[in-house]
Amino acid sequence: MTTEPTYRRGDSGPAVAAIRERLARLGLIDAGSIPAQGEPVFDEAVETAVRHFQQTRRTTVDGMVTPGTMRLLEEASWRLGDRDLTPAADPPFGDDVAELQRSLLTLGFDCGRVNGAYDPTTVGAVREFQRNVGLPATGVTDLATVQALNRLNRRMAHGGLLHAMRESEAIQSAGPALPGKTLVLDPGHGGPDSGVGAGGLIEAEVVFDIADRVKTRLEKLSVTTYMSHGPGGSPDDRRRAEKANELGADLLISLHCDAHSNPAASGVAAFYYGNDRFGHSSPTGERFAGLVQREITARTGLANLGTHGMTWDVLRYTQMPAVRIELGYLTSPHDAALLASQRFRESCADAIVIAVQRLYLPPESDSPTGVLRLAELRAQ
Repeated sequence: MTTEPTYRRGDSGPAVAAIRERLARLGLIDAGSIPAQGEPVFDEAVETAVRHFQQTRRTTVDGMVTPGTMRLLEEASWRLGDRDLTPAADPPFGDDVAELQRSLLTLGFDCGRVNGAYDPTTVGAVREFQRNVGLPATGVTDLATVQALNRLNRRMAHGGLLHAMRESEAIQSAGPALPGKTLVLDPGHGGPDSGVGAGGLIEAEVVFDIADRVKTRLEKLSVTTYMSHGPGGSPDDRRRAEKANELGADLLISLHCDAHSNPAASGVAAFYYGNDRFGHSSPTGERFAGLVQREITARTGLANLGTHGMTWDVLRYTQMPAVRIELGYLTSPHDAALLASQRFRESCADAIVIAVQRLYLPPESDSPTGVLRLAELRAQ
């Protein structure tokens, strides 16, 4: 299996030339800075531009062009109408698809999440739109379809609320009882990809152990619970999201640990799907991220680093609310000591399960953070 390269400051060659050209087309570096002769270099200006691009895309900001960042640069080069979007087993991705999805949602056609993927849900919404405006319902977004969208959207307000409303309604209609619900736990990394390691701890082992404790607790509450992979597996994030979609999960919870060059970096953070560029996010994911974040900090003493919208694949491509939790820094002596503790891992598992229950409780039945106990859930 070949591994796609990562480009960083000091690199040069044709791939770096392509990176500079894409950044210039996006207006992030001066097009005149690309040398006419000689090999373009990945210099400080390119690194700064890459960091800015990553920040605007709500992805990991490291200034390096990983395969994921390279894919995002390619997606950013498309505008709606640049190409025909055709249904395919390997669907097109790009900003043009995200523009299309936002337009469809504005007009009331449910294409699911604004994720930039021309997936079956989006194709179905395009066909429905085409039928409504008298175009052949081919599912192909061609020039005539784009022109029809533009004519109607000029009169409409900014979209994206339809999916948010339906997501919130789905939680309310599911009812407060946990039995019958389906949840996917996604321990980060796995197999040959062990994640970060420090303080005698390995990320993949820590998060798999905590995920297994969560699974045991949820199954005792009659929640159908799956792992995204076994101890020896390491699917990419998109495949993890696809598995959750195939299982028809109600929630996905991804568990990770963090690392930093500064050993003082410490605390827990939670992430949900949020895309400022296209004005779209997962309101239920945001609410659940807040619940699980507060429960963990209240029960473990970890510093609260807040909740944040991101566009990582495991959040972007799930059809259900999803969160990713960074359970402390292995490079922090304080956090590492906690993560090595069986008591801490038990408390984390309890916090996650209680946050799941609180997500489904109506406001009048909810409890303050840190108060509800697992035994009370079993008694219900």
